[in-house]
Amino acid sequence: MTVSVNADPAELAKFSELAHRWWDPDSEFRPLHQINPLRLDWINQLSPLEGRKVLDVGCGGGILSDSMARKGAEVTGIDLASKALRVARLHALEAETPRVQYREISVEELANECPGSFDTVTCMEMLEHVPDPQSVVAACARLVKPGGWVFFSTINRNAKAFALAIVGAEYLLKMLPQGTHEYAKFIRPSELASACRQAGLDVLHTRGMQYNPVTGRYWLSGDTDVNYLFATRRPTA
Repeated sequence: MTVSVNADPAELAKFSELAHRWWDPDSEFRPLHQINPLRLDWINQLSPLEGRKVLDVGCGGGILSDSMARKGAEVTGIDLASKALRVARLHALEAETPRVQYREISVEELANECPGSFDTVTCMEMLEHVPDPQSVVAACARLVKPGGWVFFSTINRNAKAFALAIVGAEYLLKMLPQGTHEYAKFIRPSELASACRQAGLDVLHTRGMQYNPVTGRYWLSGDTDVNYLFATRRPTA
């Protein structure tokens, strides 16, 4: 079966250009380093990673993949940005990270190759960068085993999200390079919930992620106005 690639070449080029800075905690990827402990702990609380077979979709340079492997999971990270994957593989070698591998393959193609193969699937900060997020959600649902968990995180689409995630983060605070996000690609929680239901996933938990620019602290809350996370599960029957 031929699968069209659900990726924006401009987005791939953008992240490839910055790939060499992925593991620099003071680089453009500093926010990812700062939020990683929060999302890792949330995933691990709901679906303990020890001994689990985990897929990280849109893994980039491997920040989440690496940390999940260090929690005892057997992790496969996939992405279509070649340079970012090279950085991820190099870091795994240098850090001697066990049980992690990286592949340059789309999630849709992998779903055709090995459906129902993973205990847990994560797709974090990725849906707002692809042309067809619903296709990604459906592929993630196909890849997880019955009873398995699928985690998503993305950005809400409203005036507050535009003000904070684009104007604030990219132009005022310069936490991210200008042009990192495109407002039209942001996804409302109701839209993501609908895509999950259509894919056969039950949405069980929703959390918001907030940031205080004065203290530099991130935390999870019930406020999903800007950044938010979904924990979903594929029914066993």
